[in-house]
Amino acid sequence: MRRTFDRTTGWLVDHPWFVTALLLAISGVALLGYTDPQRLTNLLRVDNEDEQGVAETKEKFETPPDVDPVSLTDSDAVLVVESDDFFTPDGAAALRHVVDELESLDYVSDILWLDRVPLMNIFGLREPILPNAKASEGRFEAARRKAAEHPLVGGQLLSEDGRTLLLLIKFDWLFVSDDADCTARLRTVAEKAAADYPDVKFRFLVTGRVPTYLTIVQSHERNKYKYQIIGYAMIALIAVVLFRGLTAVFIVAMAPALGVFWTLGVLNYFDLQHNPFNDVVLPVLLSLVGLTDGVHLMVQIRRYRAGGLSERAAARAGVREVGLACGLTSLTTAIGFGSMSLAHHEIVRDFGWSCVLGVIMTFVAVVTVIPLACSTPLGRRVHVGHERGLIDRHLGRIGGIVEFVLTRTRTVSALGIGLTVFLIVVSLTLRPDERRTNSLPMGAEAAVGMQHMDRELGGLESSRIEIRWSADVPDDSPQILETISAVDDLLSQEPLIGYPLSIRNLLDALPGEGKASERMSMIDLLPPPLKRAFYTPERREAVVSFRVQDLGIAKYGPVFERIQDGLHKIKEQYPEFSFEMEGSAVWRWRHLFQIVNDLAASLGSASIIIFVVLALAYRSWRIGLISIVPNMFPLAVTGTSLVLMGQSLELVSVCAFTVCLGIAVDDTIHFLTRYEEERQKTDSEQEAIRAAFTGVGTALIMTTMVLIAGFSTVLFSDMRDQRIFAAMSGLTIGSALFGDLIFLPALLSRFMNNPPPATARSNEDGDQAEFES
Repeated sequence: MRRTFDRTTGWLVDHPWFVTALLLAISGVALLGYTDPQRLTNLLRVDNEDEQGVAETKEKFETPPDVDPVSLTDSDAVLVVESDDFFTPDGAAALRHVVDELESLDYVSDILWLDRVPLMNIFGLREPILPNAKASEGRFEAARRKAAEHPLVGGQLLSEDGRTLLLLIKFDWLFVSDDADCTARLRTVAEKAAADYPDVKFRFLVTGRVPTYLTIVQSHERNKYKYQIIGYAMIALIAVVLFRGLTAVFIVAMAPALGVFWTLGVLNYFDLQHNPFNDVVLPVLLSLVGLTDGVHLMVQIRRYRAGGLSERAAARAGVREVGLACGLTSLTTAIGFGSMSLAHHEIVRDFGWSCVLGVIMTFVAVVTVIPLACSTPLGRRVHVGHERGLIDRHLGRIGGIVEFVLTRTRTVSALGIGLTVFLIVVSLTLRPDERRTNSLPMGAEAAVGMQHMDRELGGLESSRIEIRWSADVPDDSPQILETISAVDDLLSQEPLIGYPLSIRNLLDALPGEGKASERMSMIDLLPPPLKRAFYTPERREAVVSFRVQDLGIAKYGPVFERIQDGLHKIKEQYPEFSFEMEGSAVWRWRHLFQIVNDLAASLGSASIIIFVVLALAYRSWRIGLISIVPNMFPLAVTGTSLVLMGQSLELVSVCAFTVCLGIAVDDTIHFLTRYEEERQKTDSEQEAIRAAFTGVGTALIMTTMVLIAGFSTVLFSDMRDQRIFAAMSGLTIGSALFGDLIFLPALLSRFMNNPPPATARSNEDGDQAEFES
């Protein structure tokens, strides 16, 4: 394998015109992806008609559609109004004026608020809750009590204290021309209308399904280039300080930059460009992955140039020295990323495939662009500053660490294994969780509105209990109302369940009292649309809806479990009835365990495949087993840190853990590759370890510093998920360096105490002779 790789890369170095043509061809395909990806797709006859857009993907992933026609999820946007003046003459007039102005917008098709709830009197007379502006204070106070008692207003559209009111807005999408129409313009129009009543103080917040989604998209668009530029600038600055040569920095930066350009262009052919992780995280991630391989390659080329080799000879020797290691790191990194394809979440799967594609593109860029550039006149001064490198000048001091480790291999090895096992055990205590506001920027209006509704109205998100009964139960059976009442009482016992709503609440609002049989006879007095929203006798179904706060879906786990147990008990009492919890919150709770399963599947499969790849590449199962400790240690450190900080296992954590595994193994591969080469030259394991450290120690430390610097820039993002991803990545990469420089030498010295076989040494000598010739 090595001989084939050396011949291939050597041929590429010796044929720069072919490499140039290859680079131009790939760049052309990528550029076409930015402009018109469908053109090439049609030429290749790839059928994309069944692929869904980003809006459908996001909506299916985060909020499975509810069918409750009076739930808040039925509205496109929610205008949250906060005031003490709703039930005053000026306040009522101001509210009506606000609604009129909003409805004057051509794209607003309907607004549901407390003055337009369905009729609840048995005569069907129009009876608005708010009196006219000339009514007395007594009538307004009576209206306040009436609103609080109305089943569709109290706790649904109006908070218990009467200070928060909801306007549920639906759009006519034919007339929506701008994203701001669904967010900022609603608030602006409402504020302008309220300003006509200076004595009334209203505060408006726009939230809901559409504003939440638009906020996520707009935040990604704002961050798309901002943090890329900051990250690249930070990487360039660190690289200049470490390399002490602008030419080397420029050449190293060219490869990952071209890899990112190729990747983002090609993603358009697969309709992956809208993934929420692909606009900020993926470019920075690929830049850092490419930069690590580029730094290793450049360090070797500079050493050969400083040793007197020509530009092309130095490039050829550098690729031969570390090219195979770069190939293995790209392979294992792609395996780590590709393991995310086992996830059940479409966003995670798409991100995994995007990373795999990006790693391949970036590797091709590194092994072609850097040798090509170094073979040209541009590479004449690539070694300038080599002798003044910051790491090289201090590597001798750092090398003392290796001497310390090699004199205590038993202790350090035991510590590494024991500490890794202990940290893994602690990491296993992580529990999955998910909050909808985690995907929103800090302080975003949609998030603030959602949090306000959590406090005042029991939440924005709704779910329901679907009740069905057999054909043996008559439509007017009192058992139907008794069962619905039992479910309603069950939900009311849970403090985290907000304001259950069912046909029972509507019947209780009608005048009169009596047994269930008598109340069932009054169902026909309800307006048909209102009745059918909760009760459809021809389908033998009824619904009890309830509200859920955004406290983290894991917090609702015990609540939903108690509700399920209660439903089982109700079924025992009413065996002809069946019960099912449905809705977006219930769906997320049921699928929450998939986060753990996805992480286990991703890390487990990636770890096994990487172990097998390393064992085969180095022709040693012992090396494969040894590599497990330095690769699992950084992941265990990061997992334990999450536990200590009180964090939970979230979707972004699954992505970060899998990505970090792919990156953490890179340093191990570079160290092991150099170690195997040095073993062919000496019978002393410790001498081979010392030589490997000297050979790749500079590059390992440099790449770690660059990686941490690059990821640290994302810590300033206003998106919580991106900050968590960056923090986990930085901590994992730093821990990986510690494991590779401390634990790995000790483990190799402790367990690799047999010299390499003579055949391997002779083959290496033959390869070296062929290369030198």
